[in-house]
Amino acid sequence: MKKNILLFGMLAAMLLVTSCASKKDLENCKFENKELTGSLMTAEKQLAASEARVKSLEEQLEAQKKAYASLQSSLDKSLTNASQNNVSIDKLVDQINESNQYIRHLVEVKTKSDSLNMVLTNNLTRSLSKEELKEVDVQVLKGVVYISLADNMLYKSGSYEINDRAQETLSKIAKIIMDYKDYDVLIEGNTDNVPITRENIRNNWDLSCLRASSVVQYLQNHYGVDPKRLTAGGRGEYNPLATNDTELGKQRNRRTQIIITPKLDQFMDLIDQAPEE
Repeated sequence: MKKNILLFGMLAAMLLVTSCASKKDLENCKFENKELTGSLMTAEKQLAASEARVKSLEEQLEAQKKAYASLQSSLDKSLTNASQNNVSIDKLVDQINESNQYIRHLVEVKTKSDSLNMVLTNNLTRSLSKEELKEVDVQVLKGVVYISLADNMLYKSGSYEINDRAQETLSKIAKIIMDYKDYDVLIEGNTDNVPITRENIRNNWDLSCLRASSVVQYLQNHYGVDPKRLTAGGRGEYNPLATNDTELGKQRNRRTQIIITPKLDQFMDLIDQAPEE
């Protein structure tokens, strides 16, 4: 009898140990699954940004091909006119050399701008945490950097006041803006199509503009960003990313975009350097 009781006790102890080990393995698997899921989401965002970059470069290459074809057509006309009007070959060669020099200059400026934009994007993406990357989307499209932030990470519900949660993310974005002083910054507010019913806010136009203005003033007052580089604008409900027929679509449309672009005067200076026809 005593032997049976002892045997039963040993079996019970073994089952208890096995159960504990299984629970521990299960918890480890759950934790590893959570980590892998987070890594997958980060990799998917980086892949999407890379695909957008490739598409942008392809569009830019096509535009340059068209510009080159147009220039070649102009040169052919110049050759014809030179033959008809007995224009000296030396003068025509000078015109060709000036045109080629201008094209090289355009390519250098474009390459430099693209490189800076990619570095800017990579620096910002690396500085954001995994949690922040779930609500912050960073893309480069046609040489312009777009940073899209969900409204619930920036503002108090139904309001244009910056919440405490946004401070850390905006501080990282402000550092990038401060590091790249040759770029202008447009803050653009967007809403869903649900009418706003609050005192002193007439409609979604008002709300989107007030939210953009709040971010602009926050960057200026808290992080010292030069206000001359900042522009605040609102697009209300009229620039949606998705349909407003679903809650998920409305959530995507309620966003604020921080758009970083090379300063306009840089392009104007470039136009001034164009050779005369």
